[in-house]
Amino acid sequence: MNFTIRHSLPGRIRIRYDKSRITKRQAALALSLLSVQEGMNDVTVNYTTGSFLIYYDIKTLSEKHIKAYFMALSDKYLNNQEMLDAVEEPQEQESLLFDLACMTGWHYFKQILPLPIRLFLRVWSLGPRILKGLEQVANGNVFKSEVLDAAAISMSLITGDVKTASNINFLLNIGDTIEEFTKKKSYSDLADRLLSQNDQVQLVEHIGGKITEKTVPLSAIKKGDVVAVRTGNVIPVDGTVVRGEGLVNQASITGEPLAVEKNDGTSVFAGTVVQEGELFVEVRAVGNQTKVQNILAMIDNSQSLKVSSQVRSEYLADTLVKYNFLLSLAVFLFTRNMSKVMATLMVDYSCAMKLASPIAVLSAMKEAAENGIIVKGGKFLEDASLADTVVFDKTGTLTAASPKLSRVIPFDGLSEDEVLSVAACLEEHFAHPIATAVVEAASDRGLLHPEEHAKVEYIVAHGIATMLHGKRLVIGSRHFVFDDEKVTEPKELEKIQKDALKNGESLLYLAEGKRLIGIFAINDPVRKNAPAIIKKLHESGIQRCVMITGDDEGAARNAAEITKIDHYISRALPEDKFKYIEEQKKLGHKVIMIGDGINDAPALSAADTGIAMGDCADITGETADIILSSEDGLEGLYKTRILGTKLMQKIDTNNRGIVAVNTSFMFLGLLGIISPSMAAILHNASTVAFSVNATKPLLGE
Repeated sequence: MNFTIRHSLPGRIRIRYDKSRITKRQAALALSLLSVQEGMNDVTVNYTTGSFLIYYDIKTLSEKHIKAYFMALSDKYLNNQEMLDAVEEPQEQESLLFDLACMTGWHYFKQILPLPIRLFLRVWSLGPRILKGLEQVANGNVFKSEVLDAAAISMSLITGDVKTASNINFLLNIGDTIEEFTKKKSYSDLADRLLSQNDQVQLVEHIGGKITEKTVPLSAIKKGDVVAVRTGNVIPVDGTVVRGEGLVNQASITGEPLAVEKNDGTSVFAGTVVQEGELFVEVRAVGNQTKVQNILAMIDNSQSLKVSSQVRSEYLADTLVKYNFLLSLAVFLFTRNMSKVMATLMVDYSCAMKLASPIAVLSAMKEAAENGIIVKGGKFLEDASLADTVVFDKTGTLTAASPKLSRVIPFDGLSEDEVLSVAACLEEHFAHPIATAVVEAASDRGLLHPEEHAKVEYIVAHGIATMLHGKRLVIGSRHFVFDDEKVTEPKELEKIQKDALKNGESLLYLAEGKRLIGIFAINDPVRKNAPAIIKKLHESGIQRCVMITGDDEGAARNAAEITKIDHYISRALPEDKFKYIEEQKKLGHKVIMIGDGINDAPALSAADTGIAMGDCADITGETADIILSSEDGLEGLYKTRILGTKLMQKIDTNNRGIVAVNTSFMFLGLLGIISPSMAAILHNASTVAFSVNATKPLLGE
């Protein structure tokens, strides 16, 4: 590929390519190939200017490496039809100015055409708008803006003022075009923002006869690639299972509540969840395209989740239409001046109210996405702003999601390394902060843990069970190991638990058969900003902040004291979290639940607003209404509440302004100060102005 470096800084480089020689599809393929390279943090391409903007890890790459990658993008890759077919053709961006210029040129060009052609074109352009108004009347919807528009045009035609009717229709078309473009742009901006969240997937590669896994962006996945998906994760692509077996929850597609078994040769679909097991999936549909469909479906669904202020806006807009008609009738009866009548008909509240409110919601969702917060509907922002109770999970939510193994206590004559090796062998199958702490500790000690056990069974909120050398092996909570599995308690257990209570540690128990073989003490530090966020939430109107955790009393109490939380419950099961939230809702409280684990999913669905941390299990993210950034952490929770509060204020402020401005236009027309055409121009201009105001950032205000 021929290219030139336009700008370069450590970690950031912009590269220009020859648009006359590289097609958009080839540039999209180059983007996909570059994104999977080690050290590439973010790669974007501007097809209009013909340039790549690359952010890279300076510890891994340099400008020299980037240049080498571009030099390697030869015809072998860029002209490979199979690879080109695997990427989507970039779409052309619409131009509002071009569309308006074409409409204006056509409007004035029609006036110089021969009379028969001119009359035909007028009927062709005016007819649909009049028919739309008649259709609304026939359906019993008399008080609609479409009826107002049809009435104004019809009255102009009845009085013989065809030119005014044509001008009014032209201005209405201009307004419709601007409104449609503005709403579509808001929709598109939100989709683009969400798509830029760069989901990561596990790409399986065969290198030198060995099978390895590599974490890459979803956008880099191509047809024919193989990805690994494990328990609790969302399947990111449409494809065929080539290895492994598991239970897949397909409720998001088929509505079936029960998981379906998947193994070699069976098809799986993007958006479904691996409830249990491990699958290796060969990609059938382009990975990024499946996410596009999921994002668009989510935004479509979000439009039905309207905030109450938006609903009130639409109701008020329709209600005020009747007063437009009453005013027009009064003007006609008292003045018989058709110009004044049409001026009052040309101004209504419906357009601006019904456009500005949804745009404000889409804009708020986009702003949330810019802050790493995915909101699945404006309603959830409103619910977050109205909440008076926040229920927190502890591990990975109030704590830093990076717990460390502080002590290993072996039993039955085994060494620390032996029990740690066995524990790591089981825990490596599950993406949970506690499991990660055990696996990392084994890795730091250089311990190998070969797969000698049978299929691993994950028991939600309890632990893991499997068979090893003919004996049942379990690892998990105190309740699971001693109460459910009936493992014999060693004499020193009470002292170990007291020490853990004093140190604020969580304990993980490993047992073989009915005997305990190891205890693991986990130190899970509280997030540094957690106390400040709790304080901010109280200042914003939250009455109670509650922590509910499955951890032991010591770890729970330690976290509660540091964060200054109002109340905490330790050794809780998922059903305890669910039950507590249901009880609070019955008492009239509006509840936010925030968590990150698979066991938090029931509570998230029960809350008025379910919020998941960014590094949560995929199934938790699917259940949640809002997903926070993994980088921003708890700060995103406070931002979400402020966004919701300011969104409600903006919609209400806009509505008051719309009523005031358009009422003044009506009276200017009534007094004969402005003509019907000028009233239409001012009305459309004000609609655009309020829509633009609706897109202004909320967090910066």
